[in-house]
Amino acid sequence: GGLWRNFRPEQLATPAAFRRDPKLVWEWYNWRRELIGQCTPNAAHETLAQMEAELPDFCVVTQNVDGLHQAAGNERVLELHGNIWRVRCENCHTSLEYHQTPLPEMPLHCLACEDVLRPDVVWFGESLSQVILEAAWAAAARCRLMLVIGTSAVLQPAASLPLLARRNGARLIEVNPNETPLSPHAHEVLRGPAAELLPEWWASQR
Repeated sequence: GGLWRNFRPEQLATPAAFRRDPKLVWEWYNWRRELIGQCTPNAAHETLAQMEAELPDFCVVTQNVDGLHQAAGNERVLELHGNIWRVRCENCHTSLEYHQTPLPEMPLHCLACEDVLRPDVVWFGESLSQVILEAAWAAAARCRLMLVIGTSAVLQPAASLPLLARRNGARLIEVNPNETPLSPHAHEVLRGPAAELLPEWWASQR
């Protein structure tokens, strides 16, 4: 059930849809949160957490909103598209983590000002957080090695980060089952599932 099943994601994940029917949008996100809540970090997530524990300058830049990097143990995570487990109030700018599923009410309301809360994710038509984007640019510009894992390498501005890293002298390794526009620029390509290949690669570096 659920009226949201009659809509495509790009019709629901927009500011206009939320203004028009916040309950409908939250019902969709409630379903998404329940699905994601059943997921656990895989071996690739766990390997990235091990890398952070051993490499002082390591950080993750992700387009995912599922919070699985943090669940695996990563702390230095730049989430370009936000996090589905955070909510925020556009009226009083309160932001907090909220993991309860299913949601007790839809839409959720701000405890501080009673306005409607929204998922703290980037919707279609919205700009990325400038603070997070600048931190990602800075990390790409100064890194010596960049692993590009499981991304289509099409969506901007994220797709430009590996090219910036390479221009600044970083070694570029792509981990992906499929060829992407980035593949010709990579110094090394690991072709296959990250959950299999990344742990093997990291073990080979020890």
